[in-house]
Amino acid sequence: MIKFIDLFAGIGGIRLPFDELGYHCVFSSEWDKSASITYKANFGDEPAGDITRIAAETIPRHDLLLAGFPCQTFSIMGKRQGFLDTRGTMFFEIARIIDYHHPSIILLENVKQLTTHDKGRTFETILQVLDKQGYHLKWRVLNALDFGLPQKRERVIIVGFLDKCECDAFNFDFPKKKYDLSKILERDEDVDKTLFASERIIEKRVANTQGKKLFYPSIWHENKAGNISVLDHACALRTGASYNYLLVNGVRRPSSRELLRLQGFPDSFKIVVPYGEIRKQTGNSVAIPMIRAVAGKIDLIIKSKRQWNTQSCVTEVNCTQTNLI
Repeated sequence: MIKFIDLFAGIGGIRLPFDELGYHCVFSSEWDKSASITYKANFGDEPAGDITRIAAETIPRHDLLLAGFPCQTFSIMGKRQGFLDTRGTMFFEIARIIDYHHPSIILLENVKQLTTHDKGRTFETILQVLDKQGYHLKWRVLNALDFGLPQKRERVIIVGFLDKCECDAFNFDFPKKKYDLSKILERDEDVDKTLFASERIIEKRVANTQGKKLFYPSIWHENKAGNISVLDHACALRTGASYNYLLVNGVRRPSSRELLRLQGFPDSFKIVVPYGEIRKQTGNSVAIPMIRAVAGKIDLIIKSKRQWNTQSCVTEVNCTQTNLI
């Protein structure tokens, strides 16, 4: 059984696809109390708290490390302080644990802006640290829209392997899947009435969309400048955005279930915290179908390695020429 750990776990968006594959989570950490409540309700595990207070030697041995480390410091909406911001140093907590355990595979997730922060120097530092720890790396900016979710959410995914042959066998080539907003939305009559915008807000939205093509279903997005876009998908869910920055059909905010669906969580996922916390938790979470696609390729490589029972690139079949690519 493949063992993994789930760092900066949030509500388990990165974990879920690996649970589906039958992998075994031996440790998780999450400092936010409300997110931990959601995590425990859905996975049965109560995450350890602040990772900075956890000694690496107390973490169980594992084959795979997962981490969606704090991203606000690198994002468009943040102040872009990078490693000057305490949250930016959370990567080095990951590096500390990797340095002690050296798991065979690592998977890291962050905002697209990480790749360009400080003219690319921050990202280059991260790659250099992982390279010095012995990892062969591949990375790509992926968009949730390409994985069947009606949400424009671009994230950088970094995958690292200690085995170069395994890294050579991995790629980020995925077929694009169509998304359908109608499959995400609930009926208005089933949505809490407190989520409907006031008449003043609705009138303002209508006034700001004069001359624009309106269609339904749609999500109306208001940017910082007050401009309104009418879209067949949501813009990226955000933790600190105005309550009205996304309005379904221009009249109401997305429900808790809709927010979870926009990240790819199944309807069986339990909602055990208030709406405001779900907004925060989904804004901090990941697009599950995106992670599921990456997890599937990692799983193929692991299974191929077991099939050929080798640690070397010199095998009966050259791994870079198999159907893993």
